[in-house]
Amino acid sequence: MARDVVLAVGLVGICGGGLALFLRTADVAGARGTGWGLPLAIVAVLLVGVVMARWSVAPSRRRPLRAGPPAPPADVPEVGAAALDHAEADPDGFEHTVAALCVRDGCATVEVVGGAGDLGADVVATTADGRRVVLQCKHYAEDHRVGSQDLQRFGGTCFTVHEADVAVLVTTSSFTAPALDYAATCGIVCVDGDALAAWTESSAPPPWETYARTGADAAGDREADPR
Repeated sequence: MARDVVLAVGLVGICGGGLALFLRTADVAGARGTGWGLPLAIVAVLLVGVVMARWSVAPSRRRPLRAGPPAPPADVPEVGAAALDHAEADPDGFEHTVAALCVRDGCATVEVVGGAGDLGADVVATTADGRRVVLQCKHYAEDHRVGSQDLQRFGGTCFTVHEADVAVLVTTSSFTAPALDYAATCGIVCVDGDALAAWTESSAPPPWETYARTGADAAGDREADPR
């Protein structure tokens, strides 16, 4: 602050001396009848005004800006007890609880895309190592098992349409034996109610970490059995 005051006083002195010199030159020129006296005086006054205006603005530009708190990420589900409560969720809310699990377990991006025309994808996530995970969520009662037709519909879009590296079907109930056979053939990870509870309680790894098959193996099986 003191340094700014000293510099300001010095600048005023310099400008004042320059103005005096201009005015003196203007007087001499006027006395000689050259007609330049008044224009020179006007130019001198304008120069001093410009210099003083720039000085008044410059200090504010030199002040460092304090960074505010970072903006919260948009559309990221809150990860808490309520966000993971599958029992209290309706079918739409269930998609958000699965998305919250993906966020909790380190996915870089998570998006709930379920709805009309979703072609089988309810949640799309990207893992920390860059894999694209496509999840379909089936909020069924315990006596409503996921059948092979559900798996076939999902299997027809998860890889070819949604370009999944890992395809996961998550349900609150269980799977029929033909559904599990089809999933094994296509390389789809099946998460039933018990596995979902273990994933939620962190007593089991997320489904993309249990996906042991390589993309090439899964692609070969899908070509062999294109149902």
